[in-house]
Amino acid sequence: MKKILIAMLMAVAPAAFASGGAKLDPVMIDLGDQASLQNGARIFVNYCLSCHSASYMRYNRMGHDLGISDELVKENLLFAADKVGDLMKAVMPKEDARDWFGTAPPDLSVTARSRGADWIYTYMRSFYREDKSPSGWNNTVFPHVAMPHVLYEWQGHQRAVLRTEKETHRVEEDGKSVEKTVERQVFDRFELENPGSMSPQDYDKAMRDLTNFMVYLGEPARLQRFTVGIYVLIFLAVFLVVAYLLKKEYWKDVH
Repeated sequence: MKKILIAMLMAVAPAAFASGGAKLDPVMIDLGDQASLQNGARIFVNYCLSCHSASYMRYNRMGHDLGISDELVKENLLFAADKVGDLMKAVMPKEDARDWFGTAPPDLSVTARSRGADWIYTYMRSFYREDKSPSGWNNTVFPHVAMPHVLYEWQGHQRAVLRTEKETHRVEEDGKSVEKTVERQVFDRFELENPGSMSPQDYDKAMRDLTNFMVYLGEPARLQRFTVGIYVLIFLAVFLVVAYLLKKEYWKDVH
């Protein structure tokens, strides 16, 4: 029983702490929505692949899975490589990234599996302006993140509105237990200071498409599993009818 409880806690812990305490917004993932996956791939290649790699994926594998021909991949998605069979690696050298951002941007191949789809979706919508930050940006899901908001032209400039919360703690002073009230600033909501080129609804949809693609990126075999699963269910349905008729044939003399 102890081993089972430990395993359950280990499974829940990453989801509980991945957001650093921030509330995550749910996102609907549909790997059968090919248009969404294609748009997510376009956003990823144009805006994420400059700094981040997805080195577990090849361009031609992605194109095959998402219904994009090699010719279209070459024309529209092949900016950081020479051949469609190349791995999806970042344009920016790691040394330059360390000099500019203080750390090398992580590979995003399995981020959806480690962080979760809700985390990615909320993270990409939670950047806000902060002059004290080296990049000029901060994020409520990933505080003090080195990454700037690369899609600010789409979303616009958000401002984080804080509220004051009071917490009462009991402490020991001169051998006596006394109560002390502490005030702290916590995130309340976002306010849009400068609108972007997209409406909030369109930006949320674009981030849903990007998240959808990153979920595919973390486990491409899921697309094949869904297809195989349909065939398996069809086979089981046919086999059920055959098994039922066979059972009736064997047991007709008994009944």
